[in-house]
Amino acid sequence: MAATMHPSGQGSPPPSLPPLEQEVRVTFRYPVRFTHGLLRPDNGVLRDAVAEQAGRPLLFVVDAGVVEHHPRLLDDIRAYADRHGLALAGDPLVVPGGELSKNDPAVIEGIRAAIDARGVCRHSHVVAVGGGAVIDMAGFAAATAHRGVRMVRVPTTVLAQNDSAVGVKNGINAFGKKNSVGSFAPPAAVLCDSHFLTTLSDRDWRAGISEAIKVALVKDAAFFEWLEGHAESLRRRDGEAMQRLIHRCAELHLDHIANSGDAFEQGSSRPLDFGHWAAHKLEQLSDYELRHGEAVAVGIAIDATYSMLTGLLSHADRGRIVTLLLKLGLPVHTPELELEDGSRPAFLAGRDEFREHLGGRLTVMLLTGIGRGIEVHELADRAVLDAVNMLSLETEEGSNGFAAGHVSAHSA
Repeated sequence: MAATMHPSGQGSPPPSLPPLEQEVRVTFRYPVRFTHGLLRPDNGVLRDAVAEQAGRPLLFVVDAGVVEHHPRLLDDIRAYADRHGLALAGDPLVVPGGELSKNDPAVIEGIRAAIDARGVCRHSHVVAVGGGAVIDMAGFAAATAHRGVRMVRVPTTVLAQNDSAVGVKNGINAFGKKNSVGSFAPPAAVLCDSHFLTTLSDRDWRAGISEAIKVALVKDAAFFEWLEGHAESLRRRDGEAMQRLIHRCAELHLDHIANSGDAFEQGSSRPLDFGHWAAHKLEQLSDYELRHGEAVAVGIAIDATYSMLTGLLSHADRGRIVTLLLKLGLPVHTPELELEDGSRPAFLAGRDEFREHLGGRLTVMLLTGIGRGIEVHELADRAVLDAVNMLSLETEEGSNGFAAGHVSAHSA
């Protein structure tokens, strides 16, 4: 019998097949540990963090700024490995600190090349020791080698220990934009060593506190009150107060990652990016002379003032926020806000870049009170510029110690 022909001449169409769907649930667990003297011979925190993969090589990537301020660090790494029977994948790689490491593709390729040449496999670990920028960059290199090499983060700055290193993101700068390329890759462990904070410049010590203010403003009014009450001791570099700050910030960040329902940011809601839409652009406009934490402080001041001007936030609460920033020696205005791009303030482009980064729809966290955030989907140019002008008028030249100039730090 002749086959039934389809009108196209190709025969009968195949039978209709049901669609296939699959749901995959993946659980990530990683410890965040707090210690002092991570590489002391009697400290087992690092050894325990890699114990499940004992015998696999460890590739250390170390911030050059940290090495400068801790000259024995590389020898301490080798001695610790010998003491605890850890295999090193050759000598530690020393990489530039700060945003330079995120701006230079050669640094990332150098880590990938070392992973390839030194036999670092998916069951090995890359151990990144440095500030948030180095950890971001090394994390991206590890996440994209072998489709994912395990990562141990050893953050050495206030900002890295209380914010960036405890999350699940990695990234580098590209196309003139902050964190334009990156990945989501939870670490195998985060090991916070308070000893590294002792050599930070005052500037970096203070800058990291801005991320604590940020998370308190959107998550925890009681924590904000604690920051107000301890502002002087924090500025005077009280180690115990700083450890309490770092621990509470890490706790709030981890809770958000675990319970927000969007750990890998597939939607457009990013409450922990409060103050960041302007901050990222200000960093780029300053050629990264601005520390990330300093730019975030300015971004917080802008968004708090905008919230007040649009009737969301009380004058009293806005005053508390700006007062705390200034009391901690953080900037609320910076010359980069005055740069023009044609007839338009250049920093406003940060809003459009933030929208693209979110996936096409602008979602910005503003404030209705201390510890109470609200998401909005537009920011009016006039009100943003009014907020900036208000902050400019309120900021006397050098009043918060920022206009005196940029100073060096052990790692940005």
